[in-house]
Amino acid sequence: MDINLEHYRIFYEVSRCKSITAAARALCVSQPAVSQSLKQLEESIGSQLFVRTPRGVRLTQAGQLLDGYVSRGLESILAGETLLRKLNNLEEGEVRIGASDMTLRFFLLSCLERFHEMYPRLKVTVTNGPTPETLSLLSAGRIDFGVVTMPFAERPELEKRTVRQIRDCFIAGNKFRELAKRRLSFAELPKLPLICLEKNTSSRRYLDEFLARRQVRLEPEFELATSDMIVQFAIRSLGVGCVMQGFAAEALQRGEVFCLNFEEEIPKRDMCIVTDRRSPLSAAARALLNLIMEEQEGQENPETDG
Repeated sequence: MDINLEHYRIFYEVSRCKSITAAARALCVSQPAVSQSLKQLEESIGSQLFVRTPRGVRLTQAGQLLDGYVSRGLESILAGETLLRKLNNLEEGEVRIGASDMTLRFFLLSCLERFHEMYPRLKVTVTNGPTPETLSLLSAGRIDFGVVTMPFAERPELEKRTVRQIRDCFIAGNKFRELAKRRLSFAELPKLPLICLEKNTSSRRYLDEFLARRQVRLEPEFELATSDMIVQFAIRSLGVGCVMQGFAAEALQRGEVFCLNFEEEIPKRDMCIVTDRRSPLSAAARALLNLIMEEQEGQENPETDG
């Protein structure tokens, strides 16, 4: 039997209104069109569904049986349409983001604060992890986009947007103050007790590759999961730590650590937003992504007073 969903929609409305005329008005169609649709439905299932009364129509026993199933089905469809409408209008929804502690603290946090003020009913889920883990979550469809740092292996399905540049530096506590008087070479680093991020991070990979091109290989005494911990270890003079400059800003201002001065600066690297071209973004994810890019463009092109 061919199923004509329009017939069932008209049946549903007539059942609710208990009147062909009222149903036609609600559906914005003619009364004969409603009557014809009901006739075709009755013929296709072989049962009379309505009985005419002086006040309109009422369901037959067969009609009552069918109405229970049709009501549940169409009401589920209508509920789905309503939910999709709310999602598209940003009245409900969820954004799933992957970010490292670095990208979350020094870039994403301010955007999330503004986004929450604009769309308080939208849920934001942030999965914290290093760049390789974030990219794996993105490929698996478990996050909408990631905020990561270079370097990472680029793939055709990944689309990246550079949002900021960052620079890494080496910091040390008071025990190593004599180093502040010198201009160091990177070849001296292996002689120092070093504190670095774990090898499964893009930051550590960038540092290792940069130093390898200068025939320098690191064997850190401490390999930590977060840059915050590196700063704390450096404050306690447990070694010389490598972090993104922003993480050490407060400790530098308080004089708890200082930056080592090298003959050559470590080049800046990119912080990027990465999406998967194979997975369309939800309305909520698009809204947050647009907000991030608008804020970034505003920082790059600040208005000047006339």
